[in-house]
Amino acid sequence: MWTDDLFVPAPGFEKHMLSEWFDGLKGTPADNPVYIQKGEEPGGTVLILGGTHPTEPAGMMAAVLFLERAKVSRGRLIIIPQTNIMGYSHTSPQEAHPRSISFTTADGGKRTFRFGSRLTNTLYEWPAPDIYIHPASGQQLPGKERGNINRCYPGIPDGSPTEQMAYGITQLILKEKPDLSFDLHEASPEYPVVNAIVAHERSMELAAMTVMDLEDMGIAMRLEPSPKNLRGLTHREWGDYTETMPILMETGNPVQGRLRGRTDEKLALTGVDKAYVVASALGRLYIPYDGKQTIEYRAGRHTTSILAFLDNLDLLFDDKGVSVEGVPNLAELEEKGLGFFLSPAGR
Repeated sequence: MWTDDLFVPAPGFEKHMLSEWFDGLKGTPADNPVYIQKGEEPGGTVLILGGTHPTEPAGMMAAVLFLERAKVSRGRLIIIPQTNIMGYSHTSPQEAHPRSISFTTADGGKRTFRFGSRLTNTLYEWPAPDIYIHPASGQQLPGKERGNINRCYPGIPDGSPTEQMAYGITQLILKEKPDLSFDLHEASPEYPVVNAIVAHERSMELAAMTVMDLEDMGIAMRLEPSPKNLRGLTHREWGDYTETMPILMETGNPVQGRLRGRTDEKLALTGVDKAYVVASALGRLYIPYDGKQTIEYRAGRHTTSILAFLDNLDLLFDDKGVSVEGVPNLAELEEKGLGFFLSPAGR
């Protein structure tokens, strides 16, 4: 029987639905929980999206860590942990992906989260066109990409379910006016844009400062400019259609790669794959690979990067600072495990 994933928001978060910003989503599978926490001191607003692609679990889990651990003392924090919620109701055909991933919590309990598909469930996007024409630009893509929310921004109110969901998120950004917005992703180790930050030109100064800080921490991070002719993606359309500073981040995830072996929960959590050991020795990868790529490491890159961005946001714009405590960084996640920081309440 279908049950939604359980999230246990930290004290102070209020649950909303995306249909509050675009009522065309109300009562549809595209309506999505949105969580907001407001600090006691005035400041800026930050938006964090996980689960844009449900095959990229470190993005979702980093957002969940902020949702379940964050204590906001200044400004506002908005979190959507499973952005393409319609992608969590199925897995990708012929990929042999696991149906879920699980974590052991500090009390010995178990938390389970769905592992979905990169695309919206075809039940909602059927029939897919032969060619998807991006409404705002005329860009042409394979028809299935209409189910990829990160090719649908800024969205349209009368489009497909995925386009409407993208429109709802754009409306949220326009109305709530986040100063800084994150879209958390993962990529295959053989893909050039990996362990990377992709920044709109308006976000570039802030991103460059953060990359230097991360390098000082021993976290290597590429900085990529958002291509102006690659349309429909958060790092381009959020920057062009709203006032926010968009940031997309990628970690290296062997479960997505074409070189992988058995694709199961273990691979999603550990990143251990002997084929990638060989590929690394041959110089075919764009990340350092020592035989593993754990979800603690991948999610920790995201949480540590976001925390560094928040520090620099306060430095550059002292009236837009957002102060957050309680979220584990990379070192803490690798020491104690991701499950240690999840609420023990669960199934």
